[in-house]
Amino acid sequence: MLAVKDLNAGYGKFSVLFGVNMEAKDKEITVIVGPNGSGKSTLLKSVFGLTTIYSGSIRFDGEELTKYPPHVIARKGVAYLPQTENVFTNLSVRENLIMASYSLRKEEVEDRIEEVIGTFPVLKPLMEKRAGMLSGGERRMLAIAMSLLRRPKLMMFDEPTTDLAPKIAREILNKIVELRDELGIAIILVEQSAKRALEIGDKAYLLVDGRVNFEGTPEELLNHPRLSRLYLGIETGL
Repeated sequence: MLAVKDLNAGYGKFSVLFGVNMEAKDKEITVIVGPNGSGKSTLLKSVFGLTTIYSGSIRFDGEELTKYPPHVIARKGVAYLPQTENVFTNLSVRENLIMASYSLRKEEVEDRIEEVIGTFPVLKPLMEKRAGMLSGGERRMLAIAMSLLRRPKLMMFDEPTTDLAPKIAREILNKIVELRDELGIAIILVEQSAKRALEIGDKAYLLVDGRVNFEGTPEELLNHPRLSRLYLGIETGL
């Protein structure tokens, strides 16, 4: 579904990614892990048209994305959920969902809202509550629901469990698994909590200093005696 080839990207004259190759397949969770500053978030932003592309290719459903701005990429079926500032805190949950449905026909909006509330029933009693008053977990679920309104084919998550309690973080990751298993959505998951993310993934990439240092199955990375300890802080066998 997504193929990144020989990607060199960054911000202005500041290079971050160097010759990155990766792919994300339909109905799979592709996990990207690595130390802070390794380029994980920059890779997601590059796919979504938010960086400077120096060279290389990003193809989605066979079409080159690097020539499009973010709003066009979104309409093609790609959703990007940044780590912060992903909801309108001064608006209610309902108003956030309405804002996220800007590209839909008016007659579709209510049906789509009911559809995403079915996936996130925790939001139903909170519809008139201001988003800024939600808990961290509720706010993350609202952000995911807003992206789901447009029925994306690919969803990219940038550290969705940051600052959440372990129980809530597990709930968010379980919801991401549900998006893959029940809705058939391709997922790219960037996570600082590497072990938890790798446990739900189908494919794994390790980024170090803007380069792909490992590509393979999550199990292979988790059990790699050097890489898992050196870059992820995971002791083999734990």
